[in-house]
Amino acid sequence: MKYNGKDASLCEAGRSFLKLNDIHESAHTDRQIWFIHGCRPEFSDIILTTTLRGQKNEKTRKLNSGAKMGFLFALPAAIYMMVFIGYPMIQNLILSFKNVDVYSFAQPDNQVFVGLQNYIELFTSGNSILTKSIANTLIFTVGSIFFQFIIGFALALLFNKKFAGCSFFRGMTMISWLLPVTVAGLLFKFMFASSGGIINQFLQSLHIIDQPMEWLLHPKSAMVAIIVANIWIGIPFNMMLLITGLTTIPAEVYESCSLDGANKIQTLVMVTIPMIKPAIMSVLTLGFVYTFKVFDLVWVMTKGGPINSTELVSTYAYRLSFEEFQFSKGAAAANILFLILLVVGVFYIKLINEEEEIM
Repeated sequence: MKYNGKDASLCEAGRSFLKLNDIHESAHTDRQIWFIHGCRPEFSDIILTTTLRGQKNEKTRKLNSGAKMGFLFALPAAIYMMVFIGYPMIQNLILSFKNVDVYSFAQPDNQVFVGLQNYIELFTSGNSILTKSIANTLIFTVGSIFFQFIIGFALALLFNKKFAGCSFFRGMTMISWLLPVTVAGLLFKFMFASSGGIINQFLQSLHIIDQPMEWLLHPKSAMVAIIVANIWIGIPFNMMLLITGLTTIPAEVYESCSLDGANKIQTLVMVTIPMIKPAIMSVLTLGFVYTFKVFDLVWVMTKGGPINSTELVSTYAYRLSFEEFQFSKGAAAANILFLILLVVGVFYIKLINEEEEIM
């Protein structure tokens, strides 16, 4: 078949376009190759359209392949979450809607469905311990986080500077975070002991008190003792996260503040704190979640006493289930704790998403 000059130029243009776009790869169909070798000029537009379609299909295929690989990587974690977290949570929720105690635990036929009765009784029973435990948990959490953050922030500012022995002293502050919580609880239990406790000895040496105090046997002082212990444990967590935020601030920013005549307080308030706001919000939110669900420290030091003065939601749920053997009420108390933490978790995720949108 013969082509005129115009057809030949279109054919040549088609060859050039296809060559530049790697049309000779195996991904193209036989029909595309027939267009190339047949070089029929009346189909030059079809060559262009088919080429672009092939490129689009190739991109789609790569995206689908990437999505499949991502799904395969996430599948083990999803299975783990469903088996070891999702299933127990569902069973705990079902248990809270039944009347299960030590007598009916091994007899499913005797486990009666009672709906929300367990939740209602926890809140409405005379001298409700759950209400008191929620209040205690909030006092314990707020008191711990406040001092943990203040001290942790001060140490972060200190160790963000370069001085002799900085790395050594920063490592030493991590000891409280590295110790098992039960060990730390026993340590502070001995420190606050009325007989031979180092706290009493220290206060007596300063003539602040005349005789040893029963720190863990009085309601107010017992709460103070567990808050102090938890502050000591949580300071390194706050310090390390805040140091990470401080290291993201360029040195040029501080140099500009110095040239503008800003003092250290102004620089801290107007520059440092706003620039590490995401780190601060993360520290406070994660600290709330971690502190609100504390169990082992309080159980080792006071077991919720004296007279429920240090009873937290976590210790109360444990007591109901494994000391009083009221499994359904214990499950209900645990679900209330989970619901509170879920609300905080949703707030944290929303906060992170808003920060990412701003950035």
